[in-house]
Amino acid sequence: MSGREGGKKKPLKAPKKESGELDEEDMAFKQKQKEQQKALEAAKQKATKGGPLLQGGIKKSGKK
Repeated sequence: MSGREGGKKKPLKAPKKESGELDEEDMAFKQKQKEQQKALEAAKQKATKGGPLLQGGIKKSGKK
């Protein structure tokens, strides 16, 4: 046995699914994901409208 043949063999890659075939469940799932993404973007914009009050954090006093 030569050095090139030793060791683990790489597994074969699985063939890709054709993306043209989508059933009703896949379509509904993708639609639900789009709606969740839109809701997340809206929530982010609503949260950033607050201004510097939301970014302040805990303020420490100068006294010890």
